[in-house]
Amino acid sequence: MRFLFLGDMVGRTGRTAVFDRLPGLVHDHGLDFVVVNGENAAGGFGITREIFQATIDAGADVVTTGNHVWDQREALQFAPQEPQFLRPLNYPKGAPGSGSGLFVARNGARVLVANIMGRVFMAPDLDDPFACADDLVASCPLGTQADAIVVDFHAEATSEKQAMAHFLDGRASVVVGTHTHVPTADHQILVGGTAYQSDAGMCGDYDSSLGMDKEEPLNRFVTKIPKGRFEAASGAATICGLAVDLSDRTGLAERVAPLRLGGHLSEAIPDFW
Repeated sequence: MRFLFLGDMVGRTGRTAVFDRLPGLVHDHGLDFVVVNGENAAGGFGITREIFQATIDAGADVVTTGNHVWDQREALQFAPQEPQFLRPLNYPKGAPGSGSGLFVARNGARVLVANIMGRVFMAPDLDDPFACADDLVASCPLGTQADAIVVDFHAEATSEKQAMAHFLDGRASVVVGTHTHVPTADHQILVGGTAYQSDAGMCGDYDSSLGMDKEEPLNRFVTKIPKGRFEAASGAATICGLAVDLSDRTGLAERVAPLRLGGHLSEAIPDFW
C-alpha cells in the first residue's frame, strides 16, 4: 500500500498548495491512502467545514487535528457528523467527534487512523496517550482487524514522540509527529517495522515563524510586548510530508522517505515513487 501523510496545513497559502498539488500526487503516484493534518488551516487557527471538505475533495482520506481543533467553533458542530474528521483520541470523555476510525483505502485495505495528543509541554490534563494508544491497537490489531494502522501523534516534545513510536513499534504501520511545524531528518523504519518521523513539518510558508508572519513573533521575543495578532504568512508554501510503502502482507513499512515540494525548502521526492 502506498501511503502519504501531509503535515499541518497553515493558513490560506498552505491549504491552497495542498489543494493544488494533492490531486496530481494521488493520480501520478497511485497513492492508496492519504492523511492530512488540518488543524491550522483556517488562518493558522483551527479548521472550518468548508476547508475540511475541500481537503477531502483534493484527495485526503482523513483529516487529523490537534490542540487547535476547536479554534473555529463550527468544528464543534460538524465533528460528530464527519467520520473522516478526527480530533485527539485522548480528549475528555464527551468531546464531539471521534479520535480514530477504520477506513477503506483505494486498494481495498482496511486502515485504522488515530489522532493522539501528547502531554509534555502541552496538556498534562489529557488522558494518558500511551494507555490510549495501547487500547487502540489492542481493540483493532494490525494484521487481523486492520491491514494498516496510522497514528498522528500531535506533540511538542521529541522525546515523547520517539517514545510513542518505540511503544507502538511492530504494532502500528506509521507513527508520525505533528505540531512543531518543522520537518525533522529522522525518518526511518524502526526495528519492529514501524515507519517514523518526529515531525512531518507543515504545509505553509517557511519564510515565517512556524507559518505565522514573522514580524509579530519576532517583536514578542525581542520586546515581550504584543503589538497585534499572529497572522498566517502568505508567501509561497512548501508541502511537507512523509511517504511510506507498506507491505500488503504484514502492514509494516518497507520504504519511507520525506516529501517536500515548492516554496523555500529544498525539494525531496521519494525515490520509490
